[in-house]
Amino acid sequence: MKILYVEDNEDLRETIGLLLAGDDRQVIAYGTAEQALEAIEREPFDVLVTDVSLPGLSGTDLARRLLAKDPLAWVVLCTGYELRSGLPHLGQNVRSLTKPFEIEDLEALMAEIAAARKAAG
Repeated sequence: MKILYVEDNEDLRETIGLLLAGDDRQVIAYGTAEQALEAIEREPFDVLVTDVSLPGLSGTDLARRLLAKDPLAWVVLCTGYELRSGLPHLGQNVRSLTKPFEIEDLEALMAEIAAARKAAG
């Protein structure tokens, strides 16, 4: 699974990026939504994991732009605020993780997404 990870905090981007990576997962990380949009234009990703509060374009706006092109794209929004009530309006494959989150929660979500992608073919 190819993961696009967007986080403006360099230390967090490096740490979570390493934790997201695995035998069956490749992580490409960027510090801004604008960089991520350029990457999306160049190559496909299986899932976007993004911080909501980013300088410039927000993670939510990044997700909206991706979902406008691909309504079935998988997106994980990471934020310090509860987003669950607004998620269904973004798309059926949009999930959230409330910061600070446990690594086990991140792993469970990645496993859920991988299983759903496999089941969908």
